[in-house]
Amino acid sequence: MQPPRSSTLLFVLLAFVGAALPAARAEGITATVTPSDPTKPCTLKIRVARGALHIHGADGTKDITVVSDATPDNRVRKDGLRVLTSAASYTFVEKDNVVILESDNGHGSGADGDFTITVPRNTALAISDAWGGEITCAGLAGDVDIRSHNGVVRLDDVAGGATVETMNGEIYAKVAELHDNHPLCFTSMNGKVTVSLPAASKANVRLRTQNGSILTDFDEKALVTKTEIASRSGRNGQLVVAGDDIMSDETREAIRDAGREAGEAAREAARAIHEAAAAMREGLDEGHSGSTAPALPVPPLPPMPPLPPMTGGKIISGTLNGGGVDIQAATMNGDVVIRKI
Repeated sequence: MQPPRSSTLLFVLLAFVGAALPAARAEGITATVTPSDPTKPCTLKIRVARGALHIHGADGTKDITVVSDATPDNRVRKDGLRVLTSAASYTFVEKDNVVILESDNGHGSGADGDFTITVPRNTALAISDAWGGEITCAGLAGDVDIRSHNGVVRLDDVAGGATVETMNGEIYAKVAELHDNHPLCFTSMNGKVTVSLPAASKANVRLRTQNGSILTDFDEKALVTKTEIASRSGRNGQLVVAGDDIMSDETREAIRDAGREAGEAAREAARAIHEAAAAMREGLDEGHSGSTAPALPVPPLPPMPPLPPMTGGKIISGTLNGGGVDIQAATMNGDVVIRKI
């Protein structure tokens, strides 16, 4: 008896896909750098135009490894030709325990470049993208600073401080541990913000949404909250608070200062990444040619516009298990959710 034609076609299709998957994975190009001092934590600074980023913290490794469908600049192929640029390319360099990955792909033309990166668990991250792409970070104990334009940002089992800003995209953060002096701040203009915390976490929280709800599955004994009223009637549009204030004035001012400092640090980091990458490219050119050569042109990436100021809306502040690490979560359009792990 002959099998149905549809079953035969399905079998052939599955066989074709199964054979194609290993080949697709094999196309990824691997690049590795070793920090100058592997005994100390390193910092990974990433600036991309467009593409997905997947960063994983690992124990037992000292190197930072990148697997990508893009091609590292100045890579020598098997045929002996040095790649100056390709459809999607990037620069990957290290100096004094600071590793810089900069990609100009997607600027005007060319293919997007996706990156899967493995780092030592205690690595600190500073990520900035111009156009957007999904960003995932898992198993990291170092501080994380992410500025994204479009795309979902996911943090999974992180144990350091975190500052995440995205213009259009949801934020999901699963926090393994909280540590003093390592606050968490999550802001999206258009997207849901979900923060998952261990049940015994001790924190001061401040949650805000303009068009959405603020939700939690912590019981009212663990998470003690009050509602604040945002008003323009105060001097210089300052926030008017209803009832007794749970956070002290000193804590509030510290949070505001931290936000201003984080914004300035992000701008400085973006400038430093651009300048360092250009200098490193020039050095690589000189090393390959044996003589002074002009640096490869670095196409300017459009800076990510700052998030507009948030005014009005629904604001909840409170303490979780008596208070502790400062946690802020805010969105203009979407829900804010605090979940218990």
